[in-house]
Amino acid sequence: MPEIWQDILFTMKITFIPIVKKYLLKITIWVMLLLLLVLAAAFAYVAAYSGKVYPNLSVAGIQISGKTPDEAFSILSNRVTTPAEITLNYQDQIFKIKPSDIELTYDLHKSAQNVYEFTRTANIYYDFGNRIRLLLYPRNFDLSISLNKDMLKKIVSIISGQISIDPVNPSVSKIDNGIVVNKGSAGKEVDQEKLISQIIDNLSQNIVSEITVPVEEVDKTLNDNEAADYAARAEKFLGKNFILKFEYDTLVLQDTDIFKLLYPKGGYDDAKIEDTYNKAVKTFEREPQNPKFVFENGKVTEFEPALDGIKVDYDKFKSLLVVKLVEFENSEDKSTDFNVPVIKTPPEVTTEKVNNLGIKELIGRGTSTYYHSIPGRVHNISLATSRINGTLVKPGETFSFNAALGDVSAFTGYQQAYIISNGKTILGDGGGVCQVSTTLFRALLNSGLPITERQAHAYRVSYYEQGSPPGLDATVYSPSPDLKFVNDTPGYILIEAEADTKNYSLVFEIYGTSDGRIASITKPIVTNVTAPPPDLYQDDPTLPSGTIKQVEYKAWGAKVTFNYKVTRDGQEIINKTFLSNYKAWQAVYLRGTGPAQ
Repeated sequence: MPEIWQDILFTMKITFIPIVKKYLLKITIWVMLLLLLVLAAAFAYVAAYSGKVYPNLSVAGIQISGKTPDEAFSILSNRVTTPAEITLNYQDQIFKIKPSDIELTYDLHKSAQNVYEFTRTANIYYDFGNRIRLLLYPRNFDLSISLNKDMLKKIVSIISGQISIDPVNPSVSKIDNGIVVNKGSAGKEVDQEKLISQIIDNLSQNIVSEITVPVEEVDKTLNDNEAADYAARAEKFLGKNFILKFEYDTLVLQDTDIFKLLYPKGGYDDAKIEDTYNKAVKTFEREPQNPKFVFENGKVTEFEPALDGIKVDYDKFKSLLVVKLVEFENSEDKSTDFNVPVIKTPPEVTTEKVNNLGIKELIGRGTSTYYHSIPGRVHNISLATSRINGTLVKPGETFSFNAALGDVSAFTGYQQAYIISNGKTILGDGGGVCQVSTTLFRALLNSGLPITERQAHAYRVSYYEQGSPPGLDATVYSPSPDLKFVNDTPGYILIEAEADTKNYSLVFEIYGTSDGRIASITKPIVTNVTAPPPDLYQDDPTLPSGTIKQVEYKAWGAKVTFNYKVTRDGQEIINKTFLSNYKAWQAVYLRGTGPAQ
């Protein structure tokens, strides 16, 4: 660096440094003096309000700044009185609440103390900040009150009931196979939480003026376009069934049930979906079940299979149900299935651990109903079911229904009910036993077992077509016809059956060891339909003259076929066609010719 620049820098250094030092000293002195003044003012502020309420503080609008807690209490005692009543109004209606009805009391000591303790929390920085803010921003405290909030809610609820008008939500209904839309009507509702809050606020601030009851209009009515869209959506579900399924249990939603799921202004109603979920919970959920197996005298006398605990998966149920409903809404199908999503919890013990017969799992199930059966028939169904229930079939053994059932007569406990014999429907011992064989036949079809003998009834019987297509019945009468099958599985087969005489339903379940076989049946094909012959009237001298008694009911004749196919590991092991030839059946009436009674 040239010497001239060095000289310049040296000159600046000896000239300016003393000046800078001089000014820094003066600034430091002024800052110190300012801090001292602030501290002095702060100490004076605190000292001035020692034992007193700080400035700009009030309770229920009553100034108590600069007062001791006792002085503040005295002021509040003179200014605050319990109101004679709390008055509410809505339009031309007046409602009054007595303080005693809600057990209202004031604690003025606590009210004064609360204000006094404000900015006295022992947190220096927090308290000092609040004390400074009070100089610019006044603070008003509530009175300390006590009341029975449950009683207040009850009174407000009663008042609300006198003001509120329930709205009528839009809905659709089915009348004469058509859709009728109710557009709904508006209502009004008291905002009870807001009203309770307003009452408490007024009492806390010593305000005695009337309170206007807050009322909101509730209006979900549809306009003409919305109503038309609503009707159009409902029409898409007219005559349809939506079936929720898990294992062998079902929950069927008819079209009128589906209507309720539609949200009137589009989409689906979350609350109604929730209701459907709750129905599914009641239908499908269960606790894990450990198995029971008691074997006595060649039969299983007590059996309960191991069952997983089932819980409906809430999130998946709601989302998948709506997806399925949307698909169904835009489909031409009249029925659809929805497999309910579940969460499974295994039992502590499995079925095979309580027996050494190879009975591990459910391999087939059949059901039927027998509504409108006479008492004798109901009795016989229950008795025959109990005789078959618990039957074990060895590997390779042929099961005979007639042999397993044994003698069917009054001597073995059966009652008179209608049977088909020699081309006639007559009262005979054991009428109704064919309901049992028919239900077992359906369970066998579901299990994939080889059915070696089966015969259909002479004519179509209404009991066997309750919720079932024709052709899925099996008649028995010892010694023939019979229902037989072969156990070609690796383990024993257990036949479990239960007749519910209250609900007129029958269930057969077949347990064993699954070898991977898959059974299926085609939809029964009905051909050669023939009308019943003309009604026949027969004179009967045992009946009084003028009496008519029907003893046969007409039935249409038909030929029904379906194919039964069973595969295992991709290989076909059974392929059989079942044929049912039903005669056209004539209605027969007995006409009394005997003496009039």
